[in-house]
Amino acid sequence: MLDKLGTLGLVGVLVTLGGLALIAWQSPIVAGGLALVVGGVGLVVKGLLDSLMAQFGFA
Repeated sequence: MLDKLGTLGLVGVLVTLGGLALIAWQSPIVAGGLALVVGGVGLVVKGLLDSLMAQFGFA
């Protein structure tokens, strides 16, 4: 997975996890909600990209 993300993607994941950790330190319930939102957005983006790649014949 790390080879597909690249350096910029890995930095993005680390920043996201760091931000969630900072929020969880102050308010665990809010951090849980934000983690669900981030995960949901990730799943939507993956679905859209899979669909787009299938339309171009790459899947």
